[in-house]
Amino acid sequence: MLGFILRRLLIIIPMALLVVSVTWALIRIAPGSFYSNEKTLPPAIEANIKRKYGLDKPWYQQYFLMISNVVRGDFGDSLKYQGESVNDIIKRHLPYSATIGALAYLVALMVGLSAGIVASIRQNSGFDYGSMATAMLGLSVPNFVLGPILVLVFALGVYWLPPARWGGMSNLILPVLTLAAIYMAYIARLTRAGMLEVMRSDYIRTARAKGLSETSVLLRHGIRGGLIPVVSYTGPALAGLLAGTVVVEKVFAIPGLGNIFIQSVLNRDEPLTLGIVAFLSILIMVFNLIVDISYGILDPRIRYD
Repeated sequence: MLGFILRRLLIIIPMALLVVSVTWALIRIAPGSFYSNEKTLPPAIEANIKRKYGLDKPWYQQYFLMISNVVRGDFGDSLKYQGESVNDIIKRHLPYSATIGALAYLVALMVGLSAGIVASIRQNSGFDYGSMATAMLGLSVPNFVLGPILVLVFALGVYWLPPARWGGMSNLILPVLTLAAIYMAYIARLTRAGMLEVMRSDYIRTARAKGLSETSVLLRHGIRGGLIPVVSYTGPALAGLLAGTVVVEKVFAIPGLGNIFIQSVLNRDEPLTLGIVAFLSILIMVFNLIVDISYGILDPRIRYD
């Protein structure tokens, strides 16, 4: 297990550099620049701007300078937010996205697991059909539709909750529900499918033949195997949730990382875009590693020799 973890950790850095390199190339291929606007700049001013930010150097010198900064974890200063470093901007906006992402993950996990387990136990019952139909509805309604509907009903209709902005706990309810809905639906369906498959396995029949109670069979043997599909899904999903969802942050005016990432792309803010991409790629790979380690904990048959 230790050797497997070390090998995966060694892969994270070159993979992150590859993702950053591809992103850098796409930014350079795209037309325009961070200083371009409707009014054309005089050639002398444009030359001074390029000289200030090192854009007058050959592309390979710019690339190796960028890579050396990324390896050190220093992405430099933002091109649009003058005097602010990329690292400081990420640290400032990440807590907003992490808060709603973590809460949405917990809500989706608790509701999805509970609904999926009960639906598998009571297969073909009214609860099974109702919960899976609700899950399908959750998968079908995108969050840019669900968010405004929740605002219309609970904020502008019955006046129970604030419609937007960042504030107290009441401000978190609508964005968390909007963000958790689709993940809740996926987890419920995956849990049901995984539990149905496991509960029909040979080792489950053996456990029942030994005289174990149905509750013991479910808790000691069924859930551990049935949760493997859920773990596979929730690892990358959690990384995406913690990094922020652009639509939800836009709808509810939350100053999170997803919102600032879109602004950096629109502004052609290369250092900020590369910094967020590097952070997200490392985050996703770390969570994928945690998922792979969890396989061996949930299923003793899995080995990493």
